[in-house]
Amino acid sequence: MLLHGVKDTEFEIFHGDTLDNEWPMLNERNPANKVEFDAVVANPPFSLRWDPTEEMGKDFRFANYGLAPKSAADFAFLLHGFHFLSDSGVMAIILPHGVLFRGGAEERIRTKLLKDGHIDTVIGLPANLFYSTGIPVCILVLKRCKKPDDVLFINAAEHFEKGKRQNRLLDEHITKIVDTYQYRNETERYSRRVSMAEIEKNDYNLNISRYISTSVAEQEIDLRQVHAELHSAEEKINQAKQLHNAFLRELGLPELP
Repeated sequence: MLLHGVKDTEFEIFHGDTLDNEWPMLNERNPANKVEFDAVVANPPFSLRWDPTEEMGKDFRFANYGLAPKSAADFAFLLHGFHFLSDSGVMAIILPHGVLFRGGAEERIRTKLLKDGHIDTVIGLPANLFYSTGIPVCILVLKRCKKPDDVLFINAAEHFEKGKRQNRLLDEHITKIVDTYQYRNETERYSRRVSMAEIEKNDYNLNISRYISTSVAEQEIDLRQVHAELHSAEEKINQAKQLHNAFLRELGLPELP
């Protein structure tokens, strides 16, 4: 935050375990004293293995949605941040693509978040953006009170500057993502607003490729044009052959058949 120009008097840092919710100010049991934020941004460790207890299933952050599986705490971090989001707030969290389609407990959590209308936007980013991992990641944008009855999908995975060791998002790439999100624009092969009915038909799977096609259509072949080009090429071959044979005759050499 200091690197981004935020003064040290404008924030407070607490060193502790997020999943155990060790920060006293966030561990308020009385709903009337609950701390809420208008903006929540998170970049948790991807697919962290954790060991939730049965008692943790009753935790106020997870009770309505269930616990994330032991093999991946991604949704545990998401639910932690989402619990403290205000009704008018926005949350953005960077996660691996697995949260979009994995089954089991993650499917149940994802389905409830969708049915409750809390997942607003899914943004797919390019691979190899981070020092710690080369896998492609996504940004999930969540809201408590979402107005449109659809989910905006943005496939920004192909829009980046390739580096020797690491890919980069240039200002133009970031601006395109932000503008598309802000105005909920639809662009072929880049962004699309998908109705909840269609998502339901896909069993609440949010895999971006299900909703935005990135395949390149094969170019149609004009047989008449190809025939004309072959005919023209054959005429040029005959002309060249006749000229070549003329030279051979002058030299007294056998001609080409």
